Amino acid sequence: MLDIAGAFSEEFPGNIFLVSHLGANRSHLPELLTSAGSLPARHPEDGEPIQAGIIYIAPPDRHMMVESGRIRLSRGPRQHFTRPAIDPLFRSAAELFGPRVIGVVLSGTGTDGTAGLETIQRAGGTTVIQQPRDALYPEMPQSAAAALQIDQVCTRAELPTLLRRLSTETVAMKAPPVTSTNIDELERPAALTCPECGGALREVTGTAAKQYRCHTGHSFGAEEVLDGQTEEVDYALGVALRVLNERIELCRQMAEHARAGRRSLGITHWNRLRSEAEEQLRVLQQFLARPAARAILEKAEGKPELTQA
Repeated sequence: MLDIAGAFSEEFPGNIFLVSHLGANRSHLPELLTSAGSLPARHPEDGEPIQAGIIYIAPPDRHMMVESGRIRLSRGPRQHFTRPAIDPLFRSAAELFGPRVIGVVLSGTGTDGTAGLETIQRAGGTTVIQQPRDALYPEMPQSAAAALQIDQVCTRAELPTLLRRLSTETVAMKAPPVTSTNIDELERPAALTCPECGGALREVTGTAAKQYRCHTGHSFGAEEVLDGQTEEVDYALGVALRVLNERIELCRQMAEHARAGRRSLGITHWNRLRSEAEEQLRVLQQFLARPAARAILEKAEGKPELTQA
């Protein structure tokens, strides 16, 4: 990443988007990459307009995507066991920019980036991987090479020159359509889940009333499946409330501990985590205050439901 950041002059008219598997850990990449070259590097804000000549780095614990000329950050489901992940960025860039995208997969573990490179390729963009023999962790480039006909394979030393050359080429903008990249859109479940054992339910055919049965023999009517789902929602909401309250208290204790030790960075770190947990708790409490959510909890607790005339 430092080599790439140092390869472009301040007159570079395009954009560089970088994703590293940071998880929720603090990142120093903006400072490191800014010092490595002429282009400023930073974590973007959600909804920020895309500006030329900037290196955008996915912030900790957020997927980074591009949408309608803006950057979108999401705390959607982890992909390939990580958030941020590479695939959401690649897919969204392919949808927005088509053949103008150059997707690069560098050293790393797992298969993240492979599906995204395929989307870029289908949109007419250019796919690049680091030579696996040159990578400290060859799994990611190996995965891409095994699944796709990669356009360019190069070593770390060759990469800056290659990217400078590719970024000056003129490409036609007509491209085949790609699928939507809405990461928050839930897919239709492949099967219903048994309220008793968690196994997959199948519909029992040949009966007048709708019946569902799992492979271990548990059997339910449709209303009973709904009741089981309601209980699961109630349990999950209760766990979420408990964990968030405990997280707030732990962060408070750790901030006090850091304050007693006069560790200013520690105070800032734990106060930030506490603020995030308090915001999450506030959102959850607002949801639980809605009539539909109260009805779920009241039904699970055996309270009579209120009806409107």
